[in-house]
Amino acid sequence: MGGMVRRLSSSQIIILGFAAVILAGSLLLMLPAATCDGQGAVFGDALFTATSAVCVTGLVVQDTATYWTFFGQGVILVLIQIGGMGVVTMAVAIVILSGKKISLKQRSTMQEAISAHKVGGIVSLTGFIIRMTLVFELAGALVMAPAFCRELGMARGLWYALFHSISAFCNAGFDLMGIRSPYSSLTCFVEDPWINTAVVAMIVIGGIGFLTWEDMGCHKFQVRRYRMQTKVILATTLWLILIPALYFFFFEFADVPMARRIWGSLFQSVTPRTAGFNTMDLNLLSETGVGILMLLMLVGGSPGSTAGGMKTTTLAVLLSTGISVFRHKEHTHFYGRRIDPDTIRNAVTILTLYMALFLAGGFVISRVEELPLLDCLFETASAVATVGLTLGITPGLGPVSRGILIALMYIGRVGGLTLIFAALAGRRQGNTARLPQEKLMVG
Repeated sequence: MGGMVRRLSSSQIIILGFAAVILAGSLLLMLPAATCDGQGAVFGDALFTATSAVCVTGLVVQDTATYWTFFGQGVILVLIQIGGMGVVTMAVAIVILSGKKISLKQRSTMQEAISAHKVGGIVSLTGFIIRMTLVFELAGALVMAPAFCRELGMARGLWYALFHSISAFCNAGFDLMGIRSPYSSLTCFVEDPWINTAVVAMIVIGGIGFLTWEDMGCHKFQVRRYRMQTKVILATTLWLILIPALYFFFFEFADVPMARRIWGSLFQSVTPRTAGFNTMDLNLLSETGVGILMLLMLVGGSPGSTAGGMKTTTLAVLLSTGISVFRHKEHTHFYGRRIDPDTIRNAVTILTLYMALFLAGGFVISRVEELPLLDCLFETASAVATVGLTLGITPGLGPVSRGILIALMYIGRVGGLTLIFAALAGRRQGNTARLPQEKLMVG
């Protein structure tokens, strides 16, 4: 077994690690103790739920609060934590706690899993990630605890606060508010400043990435000393929150009371990247509003974070490349630094892959289920970007459509490029000769 693992590439280890955790979670959710009826979940429901939890998506076919017992909810929360921090990160953390030495192979895999710049210092970075994760999640739970304890009592309120804090930080979107109305998410807290502030903060902190925390922690408020990647992530994240929030405020929620309008606009601009909570009824949005949510979902969070999607840096590179072409500039650049051509090719590849999966999945589900295309595209965008938002069609989907969503969630979490690199591992180009070059007109 050890020899087999050593022969696997880092990408293959990540892919198989996620698959193993999903399978283990599915088996646990099939136990009689996991469901309120004492029968255990059928394999299809268990697999869908475990995939959604490990891939920190939040799409569900059974209401989390009313279908699963405390044990079942606990299994889901553990799967969310493992999926959010990453299977490799959690495995390395266990090795560190056991006092064993971290091998070079493990360090290399960890580097790829969190998109670190170098192998050196990866163990100390892992420790930093674990510590900060615990600090943020506990802080979020403390902020939300008074609101939940006031309504649900001390013990249950603390459990709800912890569950929603971890779910928000890991950008998972699972909630326990089905006790009020099935699949209602956080709509009952649309005007609660503490719940809104805590959840929004957890989503943003979890979504900007572990390396961004490290950089900001080292240099504090000395923004000029931040790495270029940190600056790009923070700037892109800010604009992706501000512009949609203004749109929702002035166009989608113009007729609601001011407090609900402000909090609703901010929350709905943050949650599509890629948390899956909602405080407003998404079925009341215009088609334009739904389209904006889909774009935000596809962009997602940042590299090396708990979020999914194409990533903010991918969007930034594509936009900057387009601007460079418009301005007849030879290179794409940010903050006085030139971007490597391989990065641009990877960004284009990621965009192509996500758009192909998003569109193909939506078309197939629409045809199979005979549902409106927009609703189905919203569902596939939510799945492939590991968001969890839905227009309400998930529980009624058939096995084929559920299988498509499971595949999209898995691909979206492990990463399209990771799957490609894993499939091509060990293959080398033996011929370095170049083909003749000829121009092709585009546009």
